[in-house]
Amino acid sequence: MKGETRLGQSYVKKAQQGDRQAFVAAMRHVEGDLYSMARSILRSNEDCADAMQEAMLHAYKSLPSLREPAYFKTWLFRILINECNRIFSKQSRTLPIDPSVLEPSVNGGYDKIELREAVEHLDEPMRTVISLHYFRDMPIKEISSLLELSEGAVKTRLHRARKALVEALQYNGERKVEFQ
Repeated sequence: MKGETRLGQSYVKKAQQGDRQAFVAAMRHVEGDLYSMARSILRSNEDCADAMQEAMLHAYKSLPSLREPAYFKTWLFRILINECNRIFSKQSRTLPIDPSVLEPSVNGGYDKIELREAVEHLDEPMRTVISLHYFRDMPIKEISSLLELSEGAVKTRLHRARKALVEALQYNGERKVEFQ
């Protein structure tokens, strides 16, 4: 993992010096993570593609302003989240859930499908912190920096989101999912 990070940083440094191929390589390096993040905020593949394209264009134009190549991924996530929020704010909050998001996992079965569906029903700010923390394994401190929120605000959103998910996943007074 460390080697991957160094490799990504070398691409970023070369891209900052004007190497377009290095920028493309750096983007390919984080493409899957970007798509996953966009998908956790937006509900359609087309919107995700639009957000990613706009974020990449913005990142390319703003690359000289990136001070520390080690934070390229965090910087890019911030750009992407802002773009996703812009697209999301234009849409109605009553969009139906895309069934492709709810595909069963090999070992998770229907409990994970229900959890994914419950997460999709959360308000965007709570959905974002849940996605970053649980699906992208980001620590609270990094989420705080990425979203430009205090750590307390992130913890509050996580708490409220977990509470909403537990309520959504209760059946006959029984909890189907426990959160750590």
